[in-house]
Amino acid sequence: MAGSDLVRMSPRELVRFLLDSGIRRFHIVPEPDTGVPRASHAALAPLAELVASDRRDHLGHEGLFFQVSREHPTLQGAFVHRTCRGQAAGGVRFWSYDSVEDYLRDGLRLAVGMTRKNALAGLWWGGGKGVMARDPGVDARDAAVRASLYREYGELMTALRGCYVTAEDVGTSVEDMAHVFATTRFTTCIPPALGGSGNPSVPTARGVIAGMEAALEHAGTPGLAGRSVAVQGTGHVGEPLIRFLLERGVERIEAADVDPAVVDRVRADVADPRLVARAVPFGDDSILAAACDILAPCATGAVLNPRTIPTIRARVVCGAANNQLEDPERDDRALHARGVLYVPDFLTNRMGIVTCADEQAGYVPDDPILERHLAPDGKDSIRRTVLEVLATSRSSGEPPSSVATAIADRRSLELHPVFGHRGAAIVRGLVADRWFDPPR
Repeated sequence: MAGSDLVRMSPRELVRFLLDSGIRRFHIVPEPDTGVPRASHAALAPLAELVASDRRDHLGHEGLFFQVSREHPTLQGAFVHRTCRGQAAGGVRFWSYDSVEDYLRDGLRLAVGMTRKNALAGLWWGGGKGVMARDPGVDARDAAVRASLYREYGELMTALRGCYVTAEDVGTSVEDMAHVFATTRFTTCIPPALGGSGNPSVPTARGVIAGMEAALEHAGTPGLAGRSVAVQGTGHVGEPLIRFLLERGVERIEAADVDPAVVDRVRADVADPRLVARAVPFGDDSILAAACDILAPCATGAVLNPRTIPTIRARVVCGAANNQLEDPERDDRALHARGVLYVPDFLTNRMGIVTCADEQAGYVPDDPILERHLAPDGKDSIRRTVLEVLATSRSSGEPPSSVATAIADRRSLELHPVFGHRGAAIVRGLVADRWFDPPR
């Protein structure tokens, strides 16, 4: 089989190939001497070659780990980017991908985003991301099927010995996290009944609000009252964001989502004439061109690109979606050249992972540590960091995401004050012990 055939496969086809080859678990980890990614199995070398050739999204990842779930064969992965500051941390996404290449690139990008988000937030965590590929032949709406998939994902976390700690993300619910928790201790965002903090969406929405307010303050027009906002995505974070915006007196909200049921629920629950929400076909991103003061992407990533950026009419872009820029350097500069004030997503959508970090240390209602991130002048607070980044951008001429990335990357190399670079040692141990071999 040609290498290109393997990467162009759908995830479902790769699962079939893996099972036919007798491979249930595998990894792609850099060689100690050269740093070149290598696959654990020779048959999967093309996947490692794809990762190695990716100059945009592969940025020194410490390890990529995969398994095929047993009962409902599904590709499950854990992408570990950098663990200098501590265990890699980030949610597990359950999403559809056309090809294995799309799946791998998304996981790589999301893990880097978590490294930067955690570093900017001052958390002693590294960056990682879980990704499960939806199989069109598996009914993911069936409660029993989901329980099985997420219990097996927990088994993957246990097998990885804590180099990556998972949490909730797009396509995953708090109820799903309870099933992950049933088979591993390396997880957060578990239900309050099990001692966790539950759904992190509301804190995430609060953080986006703080980012919007800081951007308006920087622009010399403080306050959300009387503004117009366009929200792409009305799900976990989009809905509470809409509520917070209305509470702050915005004049109008235009919102769109690909799920008609979600739109109907938000319309009914919010019941405010200032909200105009509509369902759109998958791939319809016309909401990005809405005439508004602030655009808030709160769905999936890579929505800001050469096709959509020229259509944006908002003065400020600030949302909850991860990896909003299709190409971080190119698209950051394109927004900057158009005079659009872009607030980097990994700067403002941190509150979910902040909640998870606090939860790992023991859950406290109305956590004062969490509130510091939302306070106007708290150490590493969203407002203070946004204002610092935007001021540096204005004085240097560099676009905001480039400024924020430089700060985050520098911080991400700081070693954990107690454990040092323990995650890298765990990865070395996994490789040496052939973690992917079935137990004897």
